[in-house]
Amino acid sequence: MKKIGIFKSIRTKLFLSLCIIVIAIIASLILLNNFVLREFYEYNKEKQLENVYKIINDYYNSNNNERNLADELDKIAINNNFDILIRSDQDVSVYSSNKDFYSTIGEMIVSILREGKNETDILKQTDHYTISKYKDTKTNISYIMLIAQLDNSYNLYIKMPVNSIEESVKISNEFLSIIAIFVIIIGGTVLSIVSRRFSEPIVELNQIAKNMSNLDFSQKYKPSNANDEIDMLGNSINTLSNKLEKTIKQLRTTNVELEKDIEEKSQIDEMRKSFISDVSHELKTPIALIQGYSEGLIENVNSDEESRKFYAEVILDEATKMDGLVKRLLELMKLEYGKMKFNNKEFDVVELENEILRKSQVMMEKENVKLENKVEGEIKVYADDFYIDQVLTNYITNAIKYSIEVNGEKRVRIENELLPDKNKVRIKIFNTFDEFSEEDMVRIWNRFYKVDESRNRDKGGSGIGLSLVKAIMNNYGNSYGVKNVAGGVEFYFELDLSN
Repeated sequence: MKKIGIFKSIRTKLFLSLCIIVIAIIASLILLNNFVLREFYEYNKEKQLENVYKIINDYYNSNNNERNLADELDKIAINNNFDILIRSDQDVSVYSSNKDFYSTIGEMIVSILREGKNETDILKQTDHYTISKYKDTKTNISYIMLIAQLDNSYNLYIKMPVNSIEESVKISNEFLSIIAIFVIIIGGTVLSIVSRRFSEPIVELNQIAKNMSNLDFSQKYKPSNANDEIDMLGNSINTLSNKLEKTIKQLRTTNVELEKDIEEKSQIDEMRKSFISDVSHELKTPIALIQGYSEGLIENVNSDEESRKFYAEVILDEATKMDGLVKRLLELMKLEYGKMKFNNKEFDVVELENEILRKSQVMMEKENVKLENKVEGEIKVYADDFYIDQVLTNYITNAIKYSIEVNGEKRVRIENELLPDKNKVRIKIFNTFDEFSEEDMVRIWNRFYKVDESRNRDKGGSGIGLSLVKAIMNNYGNSYGVKNVAGGVEFYFELDLSN
């Protein structure tokens, strides 16, 4: 699986997004502190100064006791960090919250009246009062100053320092910077944990999707108890995976069946071609004989009854041979292409061997063959006795027909060898014969192959007997073969013992 770059990770993107948002918010607050907070602070203090002016003016207009006013002004001065001074029209101090205020008032007034000198800034001016911002060059302290004339002709002076707001802005900016760092660290940690909750299911779903693209549907998403959109997506992918798996299994099954059908049709076609080729090859001679003798009968080549009967017998004999050959070829084709069904059962192979030897007794006497029967007892095997009969008959018949004299006699020997380690029995048929070449020991199992055509033409046979043996043994998956031994050759095949 391709690894995702660190900057493309959802977790990294969320962390960076949080950092950008926090930094943007903190930067905005710092800008507000620097450019808005001071203005708002000064505006708020202007309103307070105006309110104090109105309170004092209204108080004098109502002719209240000045002692009560002094107490009230003390509270206002202490609570708001104001310096308040009231002087009568005879320039006599009526009230002062700071005894040193009067000594510095003169210079301030001169500076305020001369606008622009000593960094004075008039914030607000009416017919009754003036509010100005003033910076004392000696102390380097900035003040907001209200100079007013009350309705009773008293002069009112209120002063308040504004350096505190600048310090507050600085402290606030530093505090916001510290908060930003802590928010990024704590928020990043929390966000990393939270993002893992979202990213891990997404990574898991991505892996499941990749496995599905490779037709691997074994991995499934396990929903949490959140029942959120990710769980809904996981359930949808699980449903899709199950449907795809089921559909692909159906397609594979259908494909296997289709391949079997195609293979079966191909085998049938191959069987047809092979059958036609074999039949056309083997039926040339009998068809030519039948044709020749039939023409002789039609043309009355031999007019006597005995000759006509001989011609008819030849035709019948060749037709019978053709019928047997075709049937054996069809049976061989079915065996070779696995189309034959075996009726397997338990039977005594020794009994079957003795029965075939009994039937072959006349043939052995005719060919002057001496039999050595070494089979005895009882050996139970599990197979189709009909086809095993064909195998034994082919072996024994060939052994009798093709035996030659060695040391003045023809001999055929049959014996059984138990193979306990393989749970099988090996049946061996020996006959006196010349040695087979390596090539002949391979080719004799092919259809219509004969070791010596000139010598064996009079022996008859279709040349497919050993091909039948090969096909039958291949269907059972058992060993068969031939080997040269002292004085002749030995054919053999194996059968499964009955459990």
